[in-house]
Amino acid sequence: MIQESIALAMTRWLAISNRENSEVVIKKHIWGVPKRYINTISRVVPGDTVLVYVGQKAVDRDLLPPAITGAFEVTSKVYEDTSRIFTAPEKLGNEVLPLRLHLKPIMIFDPPVAFKPLIPDLAFITNKTMWSGHIRGQAMREIPEEDYQRIMETRQKEGR
Repeated sequence: MIQESIALAMTRWLAISNRENSEVVIKKHIWGVPKRYINTISRVVPGDTVLVYVGQKAVDRDLLPPAITGAFEVTSKVYEDTSRIFTAPEKLGNEVLPLRLHLKPIMIFDPPVAFKPLIPDLAFITNKTMWSGHIRGQAMREIPEEDYQRIMETRQKEGR
């Protein structure tokens, strides 16, 4: 009974990333955000879970669609580290994403789960036509349990 109440208190997060930094998360089990997101990342505690979202990316003549690349459990409180392991988006200049969390992989999605087909069923996306507004300009955001479960079920149904 105590274990159930602990599990219910866990928060689900969507970590908004680029493909390069998603690879860092997968290889090093570390998530980082700029200092201006201290209020958000400070709410994350060990036991919470993080789904890593990557936006679309042009590669040669192909366009890789937005996707979820993996699920991770948070294993540390937020800490500061200025080592350069992340690639800052161009608009952030020389940012090192110093506010970090240690993670433990729950499941790496290889290949990633396409995000756009999930949109109609995700509760946190209330405007289905302008869905990117629910993600853009954020490093991470809380998502409902039902959305986390839907993404995990989709991954398992795809049998990858």
